[in-house]
Amino acid sequence: MPLLAERKFRRTAARRRQSSGSRQRAVSAQARRSFSFRLFLLPVSGRQRPLGPMSRRALRRLRGEQRGQEPLGPGALQFALHDDDDAEEEGPKRGTGGRRPRGAGKEGVCVNNRFELINIEDLEEGPVLNGERPECLLTGNRRRSQSGGADAKKAGEMAGKAAPPEQSNISGKLRKKKKKQKNKKNTTGEILENGLEDIDRLLERIEDASGLSRPGPPPLSSKKHVLYVEHRHLNPDTELKRYFGARAVLGEQRPRQRQRVYPKCTWLTTPKSTWPRYTKPGLSMRLLESKRGLSFFAFEHSEEYQQTQHKFLAAVESMEPNNIVVLLQTSPYHVDSLLQLSDACRFQEDQEMARDLVERALYSMECAFHPLFSLTSGTCRLDYRRPENRSFYLALYKQMSFLEKRGCPRTALEFCKLILSLEPDEDPLCMLLLIDHLALRARSYDYLMRLFQEWEAHRNLSQLPNFAFSVPLAYFLLSQQADLPEQELSSAREQASLLIRQALTMFPGALLPLLEYCSVRPDAAVATHSFFGPDAEISQPPALSQLVSLYLGRSHFLWKEPATMSWLEENVREVLRAVDSGDPAVEACESRRKVLYQRAPRNIHRHVVLSEVKEAVAALPPDVTTQSVMGFDPLPPLDTIYSYVRPERLSPVSHGNTIALFFRSLLPNYTMEASKENLAPCLFQP
Repeated sequence: MPLLAERKFRRTAARRRQSSGSRQRAVSAQARRSFSFRLFLLPVSGRQRPLGPMSRRALRRLRGEQRGQEPLGPGALQFALHDDDDAEEEGPKRGTGGRRPRGAGKEGVCVNNRFELINIEDLEEGPVLNGERPECLLTGNRRRSQSGGADAKKAGEMAGKAAPPEQSNISGKLRKKKKKQKNKKNTTGEILENGLEDIDRLLERIEDASGLSRPGPPPLSSKKHVLYVEHRHLNPDTELKRYFGARAVLGEQRPRQRQRVYPKCTWLTTPKSTWPRYTKPGLSMRLLESKRGLSFFAFEHSEEYQQTQHKFLAAVESMEPNNIVVLLQTSPYHVDSLLQLSDACRFQEDQEMARDLVERALYSMECAFHPLFSLTSGTCRLDYRRPENRSFYLALYKQMSFLEKRGCPRTALEFCKLILSLEPDEDPLCMLLLIDHLALRARSYDYLMRLFQEWEAHRNLSQLPNFAFSVPLAYFLLSQQADLPEQELSSAREQASLLIRQALTMFPGALLPLLEYCSVRPDAAVATHSFFGPDAEISQPPALSQLVSLYLGRSHFLWKEPATMSWLEENVREVLRAVDSGDPAVEACESRRKVLYQRAPRNIHRHVVLSEVKEAVAALPPDVTTQSVMGFDPLPPLDTIYSYVRPERLSPVSHGNTIALFFRSLLPNYTMEASKENLAPCLFQP
């Protein structure tokens, strides 16, 4: 009997194995027929062998389904992992003794998506930062809870009712943990919708809790100073992109991924790959003092830089540009050498090289900035009386001139504000004679009018011919814009007419030269009148003639529009009527002209020299034209503050040594001591 029972048991087991194998083959054959699946052939030891039946993962991928997205039946809400489920992809599920490892599955948890268990574990075991969970977990669970809708709630309720008590206990524990986490978050602070705390709102809550009430923040326009500089407007590419588009501006300038270089980030210039490798030339900046909200800085030269500066001065005295080129080979970022060589290239009509040298000088100086020095705040000062600071002024001015010629008046206006903000009271380069022109070219009419309104009281801008004519022109051009309300247009037109009449009354000698520049023939009544005739131009003081020539030589083309000329003609006739009627304002302006414009200050002469306007340069007084003007330091202040002195050099001319003079013309560093030690034995040795 035991033997028969054992044979019967073996027959039954074999029958079961055959039935399960046939059933599996039938399922795989049906899957192949239903999906027309072609078996891939893989080479195995020189032969091609078909693969076995597809796994459930391959079937899901073929159907385009994702795991956990199967249609839910009435009993599918309860999820439990089986031993034979996805045996190929999951690997062995059981540990020793046939038991399931801890954490391998959550039996009895009611879920709609299998992957929801992963997020639940993350919520339980994930890291806690500052008493809160990361934002990604919070938002993910919130999105899933919102996307479920009412159907998910109903299904959850049904599953909760149908679940055994063990499952309900586990789900209850999870709910309790979630409630605890929510309570912790509420005690630490209210969470915003995006899961992050807004700093501004936090500050408001703190102030509200303390009982302090503060007024609302003022508008942004009122916060900005009139000389506020914006970083993005210091880059000419920003303006050029607005005109021509980014593709036309950048072109081939976009670096490839492999050739990309990351130089030091600067605001004034963009370093180029063709420049020499930057090494500190010995230029630095220090903070002198801070008082009344202003910070005073100064550039400093190291001993090595001072030696280079002495060599540069000797190269300038030799009157040979090649000597400066030789100096730049050893000191490629010496600022004064770069500026002087830039002028030489500009005189030879090599504008590209001249601009490149100025940009390199600005880059060298910006790399030496003090950490507290700010280009935009308008509270940082540089004393022009220090020779080390003048190079920065001149480099900014030359860069501004190149930008204007390049067709970037908005960027040039930003550089002009930057120069003016470095020392607005003294204004060493007299940028007030230029800022109105750049504002008109950039069509920044509101800025020009605001500057005039804020500075007229303490700077008397209406006494400068350029402001006297540019401000009414800005009002008139603003009145020509059609997108403004009718009331604003009429008000701007009235203000423009009022200001242009005051300008014509104060500066009558500017009318006929302006019409001549614009190729307009004046009316006989205007040309022969004693107020606007040739006598008005001849009788005005020399300093006033210089200012008028500077303004007309620079800005006359802004008046050539027919509408502008007709508006000017109307106001000229009104001024003539006032003169003929004996208006007392005419005599007051005449006496004021004789008192105010006796002699122009030195900063105006310096501005005229830098501007290179032919008409204004011709009007310079003889004491300025007869003295030597150096391009790297035009008309230095008489009260210069020197931090170091150049060592004395013995002039060979005073000793009558023509041979030494010859060698000095070849070698700018040549001195009499060098001739005695080195050159004399070679010359007179038999």
